[in-house]
Amino acid sequence: MKHIPFNRPRLAGREIEYINEALEAGQLAGDGMFTERCQALLSSQLAGRHVLLTHSCTAALEMSAMLCGIGPGDEVIMPSYTFVSTANAVVLRGGTPVFVDIRQDTLNLDEQLIEAAITERTKAIWPVHYAGVPAEMSEIGRIAEKHGLFVVEDAAQALGSSYEGRPAGALGDLAAISFHETKNVICGEGGALVIGRPELLERAEIIREKGTNRKRFFRGAVDKYTWVEPGSSFLPGELIAAFLLAQLEKAPIINDERKALWSKYNAALQTFAERGVQLTRLPDNVTHNGHLFYLIMPQAEQRQELISRMRDERVLTPFHYVSLHDSPGGKLYGRTAGALPVTEMVSERLLRLPLYRGMGSDCDHVIERLHAHLDEILG
Repeated sequence: MKHIPFNRPRLAGREIEYINEALEAGQLAGDGMFTERCQALLSSQLAGRHVLLTHSCTAALEMSAMLCGIGPGDEVIMPSYTFVSTANAVVLRGGTPVFVDIRQDTLNLDEQLIEAAITERTKAIWPVHYAGVPAEMSEIGRIAEKHGLFVVEDAAQALGSSYEGRPAGALGDLAAISFHETKNVICGEGGALVIGRPELLERAEIIREKGTNRKRFFRGAVDKYTWVEPGSSFLPGELIAAFLLAQLEKAPIINDERKALWSKYNAALQTFAERGVQLTRLPDNVTHNGHLFYLIMPQAEQRQELISRMRDERVLTPFHYVSLHDSPGGKLYGRTAGALPVTEMVSERLLRLPLYRGMGSDCDHVIERLHAHLDEILG
């Protein structure tokens, strides 16, 4: 029986060649020529914003919390339907994640609920671009400007997507991007911090380099480098950057292939949208990168039944996040602002379909089996 995983990492082009070049260059530590080339290429894709590679998206989020000045008692508004790193970055600085419900159409932070969650302790809004579909950033930006708040995009899934013609990751004060092996552009583990406020760049470089002004030293701005403030080692090594560069060079091709698979799923499964299954939805003012395709079943039991049936046939269709506000850590370190019925419903009913480059006929097989099982499950 054919095994179809949820994700299958693949080479895109010159990864091995570039890794060999990095080895021959003799620098394996971070901030070498491959890191610089990645940052320049990402900057060109992100409206010219400053970009710093990190060893993970989690690291970029933690740097964002430090750059926002999050401290004990500060609050950050975010969705509960997200990966734990979004909340952890705030909690590690002594802040409190404030969980707000999501929209049922995009599963992004519901911008209409944000202002009611703002208090005198609110420091920032952290929207998540779920499934590579950007959140409603114009309204979020308006609210943030009105209340003097930072906006940090959790754009982990959204490189290559856009909102009103502007690239995701270049819509807030800061943004965090992921190159984890489950993303479109990959290097195993890896990330990037995107800096929208130029005045934050020098401090970001200090935090990223263990709290030292080492970058200024290498630019010749100081005659020696020294400890300036708390920081950590947030750099990736050059082998990671070399692999990543090859992927970034092929990012448009990678995204186009994924979007073609996304469209194939979308067309083939429309019949079930008429029977109560919610498919991924796209607002008119965004473009997406084909990151993932999900189904939301009418009932939680139906989701589990479908996952089990597909797993029995060696096709992996996993659920996604467990709501953070309902987790032990969320109850201990965060708080909710109002009820979160959409978040709770989605957490119980959503499942994701396999989607990766090179699927070929595997995509047709997934669709065929989904049709067979959904017909029976939905009755």
